[in-house]
Amino acid sequence: MDIISSYGLILIVMAGIFGFFMAWGVGANDVANAMGTSVGSKALTIKQAILIAMVFEFAGAYLAGGEVTSTIRKGIIDSAYFVDQPELLVFGMISALLAAGVWLLIASFLGWPVSTTHSIVGAIVGFAAVGVSVDAVSWGKVGGIVGSWVITPAISGFIAYLIFMSAQKLIFDQENPLKRAKQYVPFYMGLAGFVLSLVTIKKGLKHVGLGMGTLEGFAWAIGIAVVVFIIGKVAIGRLKFNESADKDMHYTNVEKVFAVLMVVTACAMAFAHGSNDVANAIGPLAAVVSVVSSGGEISSQAQLAWWILPLGAFGIVAGLAMLGKRVIATIGKGITHLTPSRGFAAELAAASTVVLASGTGLPISTTQTLVGAVLGVGMARGIAALTLGVVRNIVVSWVVTLPAGAIMSIMFFYMLKGIFAA
Repeated sequence: MDIISSYGLILIVMAGIFGFFMAWGVGANDVANAMGTSVGSKALTIKQAILIAMVFEFAGAYLAGGEVTSTIRKGIIDSAYFVDQPELLVFGMISALLAAGVWLLIASFLGWPVSTTHSIVGAIVGFAAVGVSVDAVSWGKVGGIVGSWVITPAISGFIAYLIFMSAQKLIFDQENPLKRAKQYVPFYMGLAGFVLSLVTIKKGLKHVGLGMGTLEGFAWAIGIAVVVFIIGKVAIGRLKFNESADKDMHYTNVEKVFAVLMVVTACAMAFAHGSNDVANAIGPLAAVVSVVSSGGEISSQAQLAWWILPLGAFGIVAGLAMLGKRVIATIGKGITHLTPSRGFAAELAAASTVVLASGTGLPISTTQTLVGAVLGVGMARGIAALTLGVVRNIVVSWVVTLPAGAIMSIMFFYMLKGIFAA
């Protein structure tokens, strides 16, 4: 206990700095998920994407990032093991933040889209298993995360494949693609409105006390979908295109319609992502602040200090602005060639998978979901449409993420223990 009372302020300052660093890594790496497809399909320039993401990620993180956060993310470790030695939990969480931050910096610099959730989970598992006790880790939960490496990209890839193929059959392969687009695109817009409002209700608004029951959430989402459908129908009906132009010109005009959709989906995904994944950085930070402020008492939920959410939100924005474009380039251009219609299929599939996962409690990585969706769109055009070298590097980086976070956090944990407990 005396370590916490003697060094409390120093420990909180360290946790704050490393929490900001981790949030910076979330911004540099994960925000590309929301924006990569929009940039790759040329619906947005890189500067526009970064500006939009800054606004919506910050809004999601700050407005809907949670007044109260689980101190130990995803129930990965059992806090009972730390009751007698709360300083070990403090050292561990600080080490986990630094380890995950370092790994995200390396991955972002190399342009690898890795999972920020898995980075922090790996780091927490590492210090708890080696530094405290192997039994302190819920290995079943870790197994579920490893299983999600295959399951979530497969689900989102399949949904993206279906959406893309439906657009091909209903619009692009028809005699008059523009006429068909006017007919069917409002339905895609309505579907996007439905899925994205569900994502926002499930992932974003529950943190602000506006979380709704399942039935109420669905009713709202259906209402929003109908409104979006009507607005889409009117807006597309008003677009003036030259009907007598050749088919290539028709394709270009249809893609313009999808480009508008892409911008809307990107904004909603950025908001949902900011509200959800800011917890990866502020959860461990809140745990440190909570344990230190209460003099060593460990609770499962921590009321956030006023400065924690803005720190996480600013960290995300700073990381995105400084290093975001490398991962955006990998997702947008590296895996397969994207057009607005393909990018829209990938983004809508990723959002749909997030809704499915949050409904079923499947541990999910937004990164792996989106990469899976982009792969699905590429596969629809045949294996030759994929850049297999890039895909291989991405898969390797996913597998390395958990152990990399774990090894670094073990090293940092013993360093901190040596410095403060000596």
